[in-house]
Amino acid sequence: MRTSPTPAPTAPVPSTPAPTTVDPDRPDLTPAARRVLETASRLFYERGIHAVGVDLIAAEAGVTKKTLYDRFGSKERIVVDYLATRDARWRAFLAAHHDPAELTPVERVLAVFDASKEWMAAHSGKGCSMVNAHAEISDPAHPAYAVITGQKQWMLELFTRLAEDVSPDAARELGRSLMLLHEGTLVSDGLDVFPDAFGRARRLAAFLLSAAREAS
Repeated sequence: MRTSPTPAPTAPVPSTPAPTTVDPDRPDLTPAARRVLETASRLFYERGIHAVGVDLIAAEAGVTKKTLYDRFGSKERIVVDYLATRDARWRAFLAAHHDPAELTPVERVLAVFDASKEWMAAHSGKGCSMVNAHAEISDPAHPAYAVITGQKQWMLELFTRLAEDVSPDAARELGRSLMLLHEGTLVSDGLDVFPDAFGRARRLAAFLLSAAREAS
């Protein structure tokens, strides 16, 4: 008599880490420091991190290099603050989309794709800032590297947590599949590879979620 194999234990769903402690409105900054960060953020995103030097940042922010270094200490610190602040703003923006209590578990997942489409249209005409930054900063020793990889790990854990409410047994694999779909969509949309990348991704996500629910 054949016996059914013992199912493998389900891997625990990782907890979603607390959001970045950076306040997206940055009340800790002086007016001059705020101008430096806002100017650097615009220039880094539009031109690339390596292409923008502190001389240009200081000139366009209307401050001296001494003021810039007094407030931030180094260009690396400005890069870290640029990415951390952008991440904090994204997390707050995203929470407003997937947190409403009236949403079903499936709708919460799809809301991430809706939020990303809206965010990219309004804030990310040149693609995902974290992906762009990683193309320039691949050294784990760089202080901004942890911000970049941490943001993507947070997204994976968010998808996994949301997937657990749809299909607890498949949450780990479903979370990974949704992450792959989302990140590929960010790149496709940023490069304008084909029209309505997020619309297509949303439909594929809905299919994955439906299949996972039926299989559970």
